[in-house]
Amino acid sequence: MWKRNKKGPKKGFWNDAWHRLKKNKSAMFALITLAALIICAIFADYIAPYPYDLQDYSHTFEFPSKQHLLGTDNFGRDILSRIIYGSRISLIVGFSSIIAAIIFGGLLGAISGYYGGKVDNTLMRAMDILMAIPGMLLAISLAAALKPGLFNLVIAIAIADIPGYARVVRASVLTIKDQEYIEAAQCIGASDSRIILKHIIPNCLAPIIVQATLGMAGAILSASALSFLGLGIQPPTPEWGSMLSSARQYIRAYWHMTTFPGVAIMITIFALNVLGDGLRDALDPRLKN
Repeated sequence: MWKRNKKGPKKGFWNDAWHRLKKNKSAMFALITLAALIICAIFADYIAPYPYDLQDYSHTFEFPSKQHLLGTDNFGRDILSRIIYGSRISLIVGFSSIIAAIIFGGLLGAISGYYGGKVDNTLMRAMDILMAIPGMLLAISLAAALKPGLFNLVIAIAIADIPGYARVVRASVLTIKDQEYIEAAQCIGASDSRIILKHIIPNCLAPIIVQATLGMAGAILSASALSFLGLGIQPPTPEWGSMLSSARQYIRAYWHMTTFPGVAIMITIFALNVLGDGLRDALDPRLKN
């Protein structure tokens, strides 16, 4: 007699990965932290106690108090408000640069792995040339060549990250392109562009997501470093790196001006790295029971 399966329908890959991610308390705490940062960035106008550019010269260099929870800077601007508004810049740069790097690097990696031969050799040698240049040095060179600003900062960081995503996608494509469903798509006359975009790239998402989470941490850190060097976001727009740069001359006497922006960078990078490790464990099929 036929019996109904008591275990219910079989879980899909992404549903199963989410179930395993929820069991990782560290990854979930990191995810909540990032969600809080995103909320702060979106609703900064309502959350920040003061406008980020409000200067009050009667309250300069104030240490943390009830009126200013994280103190004020040399212009009397509230540091907490500037950190909250600065989260917008950091997250925009992180998301935008990684998305751009995934689009261009992913397409190059997919084309390289799918066609192979001279195409693969040419594209990968070009990626090797870019990878031979330290990422930060390449970003500094591009940022210095371009006019300082948000858009050019995103471009500089994205170009420096493209080779890494091209390599990740190429490795996945080399494994996927010999699968039976790819051969079936070729037999029914599907074009190469359709096979790459509809069949190959969607099946490469797991390693891309993990790489993107970890890469976003590096992008935010690079943006802060470039702004610290004066090649990124320009004052008075609040950005954590530029806040550190403008406060470094006061670090001995007014510790709070450098400590709190540095802590904001540290928390964000730590949360992204922990979440990236959790996603890697959750998306790795070999870790299934």
